[in-house]
Formats: sequence, structure tokens, C-alpha cells
Amino acid sequence: MRSSKLNRIFNQAFGVFLGIAIAVWVLRGFGILTFIPGGVIWLLLLGAIVMAILNYVQKTWWRF
Repeated sequence: MRSSKLNRIFNQAFGVFLGIAIAVWVLRGFGILTFIPGGVIWLLLLGAIVMAILNYVQKTWWRF
């Protein structure tokens, strides 16, 4: 797998995790998704952070 393709996958995964986390957080704040626990939001944010770190590491340290 080429570096740029892997980089694009990490970027897309970061955007998906962050977008879903923000959407769930906002909808939960409005009272629409009150059944979703706060831990799910934290897991989504943690997933976004992990994807951002992997993206950075892949661009700077992993030389394919």
C-alpha cells in the first residue's frame, strides 16, 4: 500500500470519527439521543485522536 493511500485512509477515518462524535454530542445535548452514554462519545473522540496520531506518525516516521 502506498504512503499517500494509507495517509488518505487515516485522514478519512479521523474525519469520520470526529464527525460522528460531534454529531452525537450535539444531538445528545438537544435531547434527541439521550440513550447514548457519554462513554461512547469519549470512545469516538479517542478514536479520532488515535487516527490523527497514526496519520502524523505515518507521514513523518514510516518511510515506505
